[in-house]
Amino acid sequence: MNQAAICAGTFDPLTYGHLDVIERALRIFPRVVIAVATNPGKNPLFSLEERLELVRQSTSHLKGVEVDSFDGLLVDFALSKDVRVIVRGLRAFSDFEYEFQMALTNRKLKPEIETIFLMPKQDYSYVSSSNVRTVASLGGDSSQFVPPPVQLALTERFS
Repeated sequence: MNQAAICAGTFDPLTYGHLDVIERALRIFPRVVIAVATNPGKNPLFSLEERLELVRQSTSHLKGVEVDSFDGLLVDFALSKDVRVIVRGLRAFSDFEYEFQMALTNRKLKPEIETIFLMPKQDYSYVSSSNVRTVASLGGDSSQFVPPPVQLALTERFS
């Protein structure tokens, strides 16, 4: 079995909080698959192709990262990638209930897959993609929340 983990999300957009969790996962696993969810129901700001490219650009300095997209159940995608561990970030206690329920559901669906929770650096514990989109759409400086490629894309989108 491949020692790898998967970090999944919509990443609309990728934030420094996401990057922090990915970097923490890389300290534990030599290979981390970043799984960008298609999730059309969320009406994303960036297309799937744009999100994939922004994640690739923002993680190009990290060894062991693979970026891919998925549609459907994350546990099925994980198995297709030979991954048996899902890494989820917990920003605040309010995230825990949802993430706990999702982890138990995934365990029921595919008992061979484990979920581990990692907390981002305290500086990023309040950062969310939706808040970043709001700040950027109102002309605020979101550069402290997102990597440079994402900041450039946000500036272009809202200029």
